[in-house]
Amino acid sequence: MLDDCWAEMARDGKGNLVPKKSTFPSGIKALADYVHSKGLKLGIYSDAGYFTCSKTMPGSLGHEEQDAKSFASWGIDYLKYDNCNNDGTKPTVRYPVMTRALMKTGHPIFFSLCEWGDMHPATWGAKVGNSWRTTNDISDKWDSMVSRADMNEVYAELARPGGWNDPDMLEVGNGGMTKDEYTVHFSIWAISKAPLLLGCDVRNMTKGTMDIIANKEVIAVNQDPLGVQAKKVRMEGDLEIWAGPLTGYRVAVLLVNRGPWRNSISAQWDDIGIPLNSIVKARDLWEHKTLKTHFVGNLTATMDSHACKMYILKPIS
Repeated sequence: MLDDCWAEMARDGKGNLVPKKSTFPSGIKALADYVHSKGLKLGIYSDAGYFTCSKTMPGSLGHEEQDAKSFASWGIDYLKYDNCNNDGTKPTVRYPVMTRALMKTGHPIFFSLCEWGDMHPATWGAKVGNSWRTTNDISDKWDSMVSRADMNEVYAELARPGGWNDPDMLEVGNGGMTKDEYTVHFSIWAISKAPLLLGCDVRNMTKGTMDIIANKEVIAVNQDPLGVQAKKVRMEGDLEIWAGPLTGYRVAVLLVNRGPWRNSISAQWDDIGIPLNSIVKARDLWEHKTLKTHFVGNLTATMDSHACKMYILKPIS
């Protein structure tokens, strides 16, 4: 993802955005080709205003079709569209203009509405883009992370395949939280079907960071085709139970201890959508093991402060 400041301060004589020569001497098309050769996709940034948030490059307001054509011609796969320095009109007016411009190019580009939760984009974003920010910017702190999770969860029922709630990028690996806290962070984003966008320096990731972000079982919950965002089904003080259905009559469950002391949490079948008399097998997604015990009525686990347990539960009778 290229964020703000990738372009020169002025457009060229034809009004086109110009990649910053000192940073991208071969241009963005060459960069996109290189990224695609690695099996990856390239995202870029613009703004639904006259200038971007840094005020160091032009925004796309009034240049939507021209900029969309540039992005398509370069082979861009993802557009983050910010909300700074605009003309005062509502985002519900400005953002659809870029939607139409992107569609007109005929080139598929994931459209990320980054208007910070202004005007509750979850209520209108599905007709405009593929994801929408439900929160202000996240920071690499526990309180910031869990507050973004709380704000995002409010709109759980409005997410669906093709249109996702976005509580901002992942902070995993940036150093401001413990490994347990980053595990909670990644688990909540995954079960919430949030876009999993790494915000750390991928060139210098530790094994601990890799253990979190490369957990295929947790990623599979995020990518489950049913596409139902999990919700907090119970909150008992600092103890939370998150749950959501998966394909194959399975349920993803996340137990989170937000409190200062080690504690146990119980997930009751009637809270998480499993028939009351079911016998259930449980897969622990962070321990990578299927528990030998079968469970009836509930599952209870104990965890440290600011830690979690994540399971896939499947009734076997």
